[in-house]
Amino acid sequence: MKSSNRLVWLIAIALVVIILLTLIAAPSGSKINSGSTYSRAPDGYGAWYAFMQDRGSTIKRWQKPFQELKTQKRPVTLLQIYSQLSEPIFLSEEREWVKAGNTLIILGVRERVSAAEFSTMQKSPSGDVKIETRRRKSSLSKDKISLGDRFGAVVWEEKQGNGKVIFSTTPYLAANAYQDYLSNFQYLADLVNQKGNLLFVDEYIHGHKDADVRKSEGRDDIFSYLAQTPLFPALIQIGVLLTVLVWAKNRRFDTLATLDTPKLDNSTAYIQALAAVLQKAESTDFAIEMVGKEEQLQLQKALGLGSELLDRQTLINAWQQQTGTTGAELNAVLQQQYRKRRISERELIGWLQKWQTLRMKGNRK
Repeated sequence: MKSSNRLVWLIAIALVVIILLTLIAAPSGSKINSGSTYSRAPDGYGAWYAFMQDRGSTIKRWQKPFQELKTQKRPVTLLQIYSQLSEPIFLSEEREWVKAGNTLIILGVRERVSAAEFSTMQKSPSGDVKIETRRRKSSLSKDKISLGDRFGAVVWEEKQGNGKVIFSTTPYLAANAYQDYLSNFQYLADLVNQKGNLLFVDEYIHGHKDADVRKSEGRDDIFSYLAQTPLFPALIQIGVLLTVLVWAKNRRFDTLATLDTPKLDNSTAYIQALAAVLQKAESTDFAIEMVGKEEQLQLQKALGLGSELLDRQTLINAWQQQTGTTGAELNAVLQQQYRKRRISERELIGWLQKWQTLRMKGNRK
């Protein structure tokens, strides 16, 4: 193997490895929009958010870190819709924030699977609410249960100081998939409605950030963003490798090699065009007349009878004398030639095959 080809193979392998490592190491964000009010997918909350706005609610999207909530001068109700079932983890600052008189609502808390049916209709003051999960929270007093059945609670609340935390075992309480169940939308609307509280939906947990937050994190432009992702070192390495290839004068970066234009065979092109016209016009009689004359001439030459067309009987007699066979087969193809009538494409192919057989016999005589 030449040294230049070996270098190309090594660089190609390095590129493949870099791409694979980038794909494996890059974080997966396929579920991050589940539960987002920006999403129109079945597991999104875009329809419910529009429902709240149509009612005249002052609901807003929260796209900042949790710590920024402390700057609000009025009590806050924060709705968090998890992208997947998770155990709620409360930091000390979050507990203190709730105890100060704020409300935190978490949809999508992981609880045990009960013996309940997967799909049920739960009674509520807002109407029958469709619930599709077997997960229930057990061992709760009735005054804490907002929605549930004999197997346990689907939605419940816990007092903490002057505030409270509301949990739900399903993250899809009022997702887009339940637009035909307005009781679900109404139930969540009543759940988040706290008099005098500001109402926010947490979009920060779904990766949505305000412009000032992105700027403070150094992600206000595409280059700053790439600099903090696994793609940036990969792009640098690819750039270095491409520079090496150009410097090494690899052939793929050299002048383009022009290809010779193939010469056109006019006779072949004419024959193909004529055949297409005859086929479209179904002119099999013309094809039989022209091809039959040429086939007869070739057969006469093979029999040593010259290049002038002979009458049918003379040709048949000569055929019998030189081949020692009957002229029935030759007579059949000649009759088809002199009839000058249209036949089907299948009959035309059979007629040509018979001429081919006769020509082979004539060449072996």
